Amino acid sequence: MTRPLTPLGSNPIRAVDVIRKKRDGQELTSAEIQYVVQACTSGEIPDYQISAWLMAVVLRGLTRAETSALTDSMLRSGEILDLSDLPAAKVDKHSTGGVGDKTSLVLAPLVAAAGLFVPMISGRGLGHTGGTLDKLEAIPGFNVNLPLPQFRRVLDACGCAMIGQTSEIAPADRKLYALRDVTGTVESPYLICASIMSKKLAEGIDALVLDVKTGSGAFMKKEQDAAFLAELMVETGEHMGKKMVALITGMDQPLGLKVGNSLEVEEAVDVLRGGGPEDLKELCIELAGWMLHSGGAADAVEEGKTVSRKLLASGEAFEKFRQMVILQGGDVRAIDEPARLPHSKFKLEVASPKDGFIVAIDCEAMGRASVALGGGREKKEDSVDPAVGIVVHRKLGDQVSGREPLCTIHHNSEARARQAARLLLESYQIASTPPAGEKPPLIRHVIRGAAAK
Repeated sequence: MTRPLTPLGSNPIRAVDVIRKKRDGQELTSAEIQYVVQACTSGEIPDYQISAWLMAVVLRGLTRAETSALTDSMLRSGEILDLSDLPAAKVDKHSTGGVGDKTSLVLAPLVAAAGLFVPMISGRGLGHTGGTLDKLEAIPGFNVNLPLPQFRRVLDACGCAMIGQTSEIAPADRKLYALRDVTGTVESPYLICASIMSKKLAEGIDALVLDVKTGSGAFMKKEQDAAFLAELMVETGEHMGKKMVALITGMDQPLGLKVGNSLEVEEAVDVLRGGGPEDLKELCIELAGWMLHSGGAADAVEEGKTVSRKLLASGEAFEKFRQMVILQGGDVRAIDEPARLPHSKFKLEVASPKDGFIVAIDCEAMGRASVALGGGREKKEDSVDPAVGIVVHRKLGDQVSGREPLCTIHHNSEARARQAARLLLESYQIASTPPAGEKPPLIRHVIRGAAAK
């Protein structure tokens, strides 16, 4: 029997009544949402009732007020970092996930090199998308499980720190996400918003820049769905007093040329040293420009982008990354000499079956190919091989001749490599003529909160 919450001067709140109310499409009060979150976190409501409530949210949706109340309740289920004594603004970035997206590894040290603080709490890869923590753990010794006091010391020392969610941060999110994962309720934009924002706002940040992906390799395949989620998160963050901006960016092909944990660390290091693929570098500079502007380190986004280019070209951003790696226990020699990172035993080229032009790529299939190699996980408990992955040689619009390589697979298992090769061949669409029309821009559009304009 669950113990009902009794707000002062009102009748007790019961789980079954809250479920019915949302099932019937009515708006819940802040007290009712707070009750659900508190009772879920403490275990006072059984999982079957929380699952029923989650499904009602998926089917009926939430109002903006309900979404803000849910985010706030999840945020306050745990500790909120107080970083107010740090002498500059605290800014973070969040991506909704994609294939080859290693921008966090570049942005944290780059923005810290400009004088801001970046307290970044990140996640692991699941399904076809990669995770920042898995990439960082490809660096021998790098510790993503710092307790909060040590996280704070690293942040204070070098301006950036990157860890995973701790037990103190938004514990309600861990419980709710575990149930969403097994009840078919992950995809709700309202639940996604509350999950992301509760964790990010617990970092004690002043501003947040969102990179919301759309396309075949994104969770939000349709641009209108990505825009809706972006607007929801921007509005929720603003309601809670944060400067917010969201970029809708394309994920119809991998970002950069490398997919897989060690390979992506290599590519991030290339960008931090002033090189790297143009699309990856372009997105990093754009996101950094918005982060610097939101944090008050640049009067305009263009100024922030100019500063970012200089910090990459000078090596200052790379030096900040080295400092963070050392402070978090990583072997900095693997950053100075990427050949020391884990590498696979074997390589396999995937050749084009015919002459033509690359007119489409199923980016999600590419992500699944990396998972098939062991570079990602289908389930949370799966282990990850940091050495395996894919190097992409041909992207959208490129011309290719028969037998030329489309990709190179880095693998430690022939059986896994064959499965990945099949997925990669199926992911490419090759036509006799180039794709019609102009190539879609990487950055589709920007959604700004009032405080970020």
